[in-house]
Amino acid sequence: ASPGPDMPTSAAPASKRARAGRPPTMAAPRERILAEAAKLFARSGYDGSSVSDLAAAIGVSKAAIYHYFTTKQDIYDAIILAVLNGLTQSVGQDVARAEGAADRLRAFMVGHARYFEQHHAEFVTMLIGYSGMALPEREDAARLRDGYEKRLREVIAQGVADGAFRALDVPATGRAVLSMLNWMVRWYKPGQGDSAETIAAGYFDLLVGGLRA
Repeated sequence: ASPGPDMPTSAAPASKRARAGRPPTMAAPRERILAEAAKLFARSGYDGSSVSDLAAAIGVSKAAIYHYFTTKQDIYDAIILAVLNGLTQSVGQDVARAEGAADRLRAFMVGHARYFEQHHAEFVTMLIGYSGMALPEREDAARLRDGYEKRLREVIAQGVADGAFRALDVPATGRAVLSMLNWMVRWYKPGQGDSAETIAAGYFDLLVGGLRA
């Protein structure tokens, strides 16, 4: 289990060779294509989106898209790999700066929420598309996902060893943390109400403090 509501970790694998085509005249074209595609997939789903829709949203030709990506599936897979890779790096840096088990767990949770809020469309795309990835991209994503969950388990296990946390089932606790964080994608709307970081900090307080007065 990992970063989805159960799903969701290190450089992303190299892209497949794209077809010849006139490259689009825009800054950071690959990143722009992936960002716009994520918005499209998050809004309309994979089957409800087309390369023509993507080209129109960006204002380029389909041939310009195919200069960088061979198929719509390649674009979809690249989004998921990029978000898992970025999440791992960003949260890993947050955890590395924290000291003590409780602070590291809080850094993990708040850092995850921050990255989620900053890449909301990509997270939605990941949740609706992970199981539909092509091989070997799906295997690459699984390695990133598993590595990310392993980092969380290490934080929890170290806290148990240090006496900061009580003896508990580390894998189950890790799944619970990720489930709380990733279920946010089902209802959270960026810019409406509390920030994702604030919500994650509240989850952390609930986990560590419990419900008892």
